[in-house]
Amino acid sequence: MSPLDTLRDPIPARDDGQRPLRVAIVTESFLPQVNGVTNSVCRVADLLASRGHQALILAPGHRGPTRHAGFPVVRTPSVPLPVYRDFSLGLPARRTLTTAIRSFSPDLVHLASPALMGLATVEAARRWALPTVAVFQTDLPGFARRYGLPGHEHLWSVLRRVHAAADRTLVPSSATMEALSSRGFPRMALWRRGVDVRRFHPGHRDEELRRALAPNGETIIGYVGRLAKDKRVDLLEHVLKLRGVRVVVVGDGPELPRLRRRLRGAVFTGQRTSGELSRLYASLDLFVHTGADETFCQTVQEALASGVPVAAPAAGGPLDLVEDGVNGLLYAPDSVRELRVAVGRLAHNRTLRAELAGRARSSVEHRTWDAVGDELLAHYRSVLASSRELAAGGRPVLPSR
Repeated sequence: MSPLDTLRDPIPARDDGQRPLRVAIVTESFLPQVNGVTNSVCRVADLLASRGHQALILAPGHRGPTRHAGFPVVRTPSVPLPVYRDFSLGLPARRTLTTAIRSFSPDLVHLASPALMGLATVEAARRWALPTVAVFQTDLPGFARRYGLPGHEHLWSVLRRVHAAADRTLVPSSATMEALSSRGFPRMALWRRGVDVRRFHPGHRDEELRRALAPNGETIIGYVGRLAKDKRVDLLEHVLKLRGVRVVVVGDGPELPRLRRRLRGAVFTGQRTSGELSRLYASLDLFVHTGADETFCQTVQEALASGVPVAAPAAGGPLDLVEDGVNGLLYAPDSVRELRVAVGRLAHNRTLRAELAGRARSSVEHRTWDAVGDELLAHYRSVLASSRELAAGGRPVLPSR
């Protein structure tokens, strides 16, 4: 049976006094690709399912699940990026998008990190007077610049066009808000990511795992994330030169073979999930993030929730998460010297490390996914209310179910 055959599933009753919503989620990335956009979309779908709403997920690529959280996943054509073949770029398949959205007849459209698919969708949504909420999550121009792709400045005009057409753009950090404001992006609101405070918890610290990773009692320094050029994981080469440390790299990606050659002496665990990932985070002595183009940086938040102090670049999303000298240390993003100094201070000063670790979890534990989900639903209903006020002008509407 095709996912399209289930688009009119009955909506379960809700008991909070508000009408259930029908949300079409159009995402530029989804399972089996694992990245920040995919994780956020999965969380949004899980939230909508748990609150009695209905959703449709439109995602690029023909591999992966056809349902998630009980909702249908409709696949659209995609092409792999030449410089990063593990990542597929969704193509603006207007007929597929139009058919699926018309069949589902949503109340609003959620655009997850919109690019080409998002542009096609938001233009159709405007014709149908469908409210749209766009989430700015990926710094695509920064990504293109790191990979030496031409026309990265042109990407800003494409993204501004998408977000200018949306009713509201949700932005994950204050630094990203400032950057987008300077480029003329309108109607923005701050919407940060949540963290699973039970999954990421100091109580998952595993002394047996620590002995396996650092048999000589070294200070364990960890990185978790995609192993791709834009993450600059090769900077950990300078951390490896510090005395008495063990560098642990958790993740997978196209840079893995090169990083194995370059970071000799580091432990590479591959991609880890669920309980294994929880134990790895909590068993670190400190966490280092190296990427400088993060709009939020969920791995920093997960490390902090695990009670681990963080060294991160003073740029982008980490500025909202790491308070220098309180729960971690910040370093100038393009200074190898400052990176080594920050990591060295935490690695060799056990007292400082313990003080920062003691404040790490409390800095983020209020950011539960339930609380963040409440904020998202409030944005949905606010946009819907504004749309209803404008609907009296006789704009065209999507055909009813």
